[in-house]
Amino acid sequence: MQDLNIVFAGFGGQGILFSGKVAAYAGLIDNKEISWLPSYGPEMRGGTANCSVCISDTPIGSPLVTNPNVLIAMNLPSLEKFIDEVEEGGIVIIDSYLIDKKVERDDVRVFYVPATKLAEENGLKGLANIILLGKLYKECPFCEEETIEKALLKCIPPKKAAMLDFNKKAIAIGRTQ
Repeated sequence: MQDLNIVFAGFGGQGILFSGKVAAYAGLIDNKEISWLPSYGPEMRGGTANCSVCISDTPIGSPLVTNPNVLIAMNLPSLEKFIDEVEEGGIVIIDSYLIDKKVERDDVRVFYVPATKLAEENGLKGLANIILLGKLYKECPFCEEETIEKALLKCIPPKKAAMLDFNKKAIAIGRTQ
């Protein structure tokens, strides 16, 4: 497997840290080397949030991702902050419902997914982040297929267990994009 150095980025409250945690747990469950490093802006909800996730077959030197080979951006400030740092040949996945700007770089693969709109249309409000995670899985399978569900089970707290099926549906929608 190719080492993945992923930056998930957006506003606080969009589930950025949660989707990164699911990806990291999926790697952990599949016995990969992983790291998950959250970064918050001054406010939790509405401020900036991003997390660095590394998934590798070999030990990870630093949990901080400064040159990601994958960027998932859920708002324009995050896209603008990180787009120039993405490695040549990297993958950029954008919530195109919230970001109407096009990426000008031609040395990265860019996917525009209207994740927020898809979430709302499918009764999955608040799960645009998981739709984008499903798209990442489609473009770059970072774990065994059944592992994502195991990771969701690990990350969804018991008091929100009813959300598992909604999250699984969001992954499935992302994988069709």
